[in-house]
Amino acid sequence: MQLTQEQVAAYDRDGFLVFPDLISPAEIALLRQDLRRAAAIPTEEVVREKTGAVRTVFRVHHPDSPTASLPFQRLATLPRVLRPAQQVLRDDALYVYHSKCNLKEAIDGEIWQWHQDYGSWQLDGVPTPNMATSLLMLDEATEIGGCLYFIPGSHKLGRVPAVLDDKTTSYKLWKIPTPRLIEIMEECGDSVPITGKAGTVVLFHCNILHGSGHNMSRHSRWHIYTVYNPVANRPGRVENPRPEWVVSRDHRPLRLGSDHDIVGIAQAAE
Repeated sequence: MQLTQEQVAAYDRDGFLVFPDLISPAEIALLRQDLRRAAAIPTEEVVREKTGAVRTVFRVHHPDSPTASLPFQRLATLPRVLRPAQQVLRDDALYVYHSKCNLKEAIDGEIWQWHQDYGSWQLDGVPTPNMATSLLMLDEATEIGGCLYFIPGSHKLGRVPAVLDDKTTSYKLWKIPTPRLIEIMEECGDSVPITGKAGTVVLFHCNILHGSGHNMSRHSRWHIYTVYNPVANRPGRVENPRPEWVVSRDHRPLRLGSDHDIVGIAQAAE
């Protein structure tokens, strides 16, 4: 898939693009099936809520990970997923910085505080915010279900000073202080909900302000995040680096796969 000049301009302006029905129902079924297997593995790559429920499954994209998943490895290199990331980052030599699968359980799924992803990644030693995340909705995302919210254009503000929130949820996060967040909303406009059916893909800038609310619905939902970074923008040395399941040490550039690579797994097994 090749983005138009208008789509690239919209990404630069708003900080995100939405692609409905980019991943087929057959591909979604294979990804869901293998994610259920990976989420049950007892490893530090699987982060749990205070209740014990799964919150995040990390590093599904890498063959050396305990949570390795061939369908998710191939998702990262699908031309209709990887090529748009190459275009908005203006670089063909990309690698996966990290991958994560976030679950919001029905009724009990907790919030994600307002934050910028680069707020953490700069601390990992990444030189510039030239990074993009491809979000895949494995299940329908709705407002009552605690969908993601973006503040369009907020990525143009650069990195906003944040504070470490280690109490709200089981996952520590550098969140934006509320007074500054309100100022940004007054400047950039109100946030917009990122909703869509299963198979929707959202490509967004690492500095866009985003967060999500509590899942008040009876439906659990998975969001899959594949973070792309140019090889030239790989992290430098820092003290006490985070583990490899959060910050990949494998900086080899990805090779474009085939748009049939995920369904090909099932076909090969038949």
